[in-house]
Amino acid sequence: MYVSYSAIQFTTYRTVTQALQTVVGEHRMPAAMESFIAGASAGAAATTATYPLDLLRTRFAAQGTDRVYHSLKAAIREIAVNEGPKGFFQGLGAGVGQIIPYMGFFFATYEALRIPLGGLQLPFGSGDATAGVMASVLAKTGVFPLDLIRKRLQVQGPTRSKYVHKNIPIYRGVFKTMRHIVNAEGVRGLYRGLTVR
Repeated sequence: MYVSYSAIQFTTYRTVTQALQTVVGEHRMPAAMESFIAGASAGAAATTATYPLDLLRTRFAAQGTDRVYHSLKAAIREIAVNEGPKGFFQGLGAGVGQIIPYMGFFFATYEALRIPLGGLQLPFGSGDATAGVMASVLAKTGVFPLDLIRKRLQVQGPTRSKYVHKNIPIYRGVFKTMRHIVNAEGVRGLYRGLTVR
């Protein structure tokens, strides 16, 4: 999944950047805006293309000792038969809704910080690495609620009772899930697990 995701992400980022420069021509847009658009496009394309693999990874991780899916082939077959093609894309709306601002903010923040921090000589790496870490932390924190919602939607389906704790409700849709979490757990519930991320 990560190899495919990275290949699609960087290919799309470079392609969109070059297309924007061609379309805009000599009236070049600000670098941060160009990075935001290219990053958001790259994230959306890579997330959509690799989403079934992400869903399978989440479901395998959610299994306990009573295994629902015994192999990758069996998991694909069971989801296809019981949930149809739509089953492979449970929570895609939250995934794309999360990745577009995340990648956009990440690349825009990185480009904005890269130059002022680029010349710093730091003990564990350059200013470029520091800019990347800061951009990632800021962007991930901003969109974390949608990532949490995506994970909760990914484990829905006919087999959910076999690996989802009984007190976790059935969720349907991004906004209904968000409303349910806020009502049941408060706003802090949208950030459950942020420190681990």
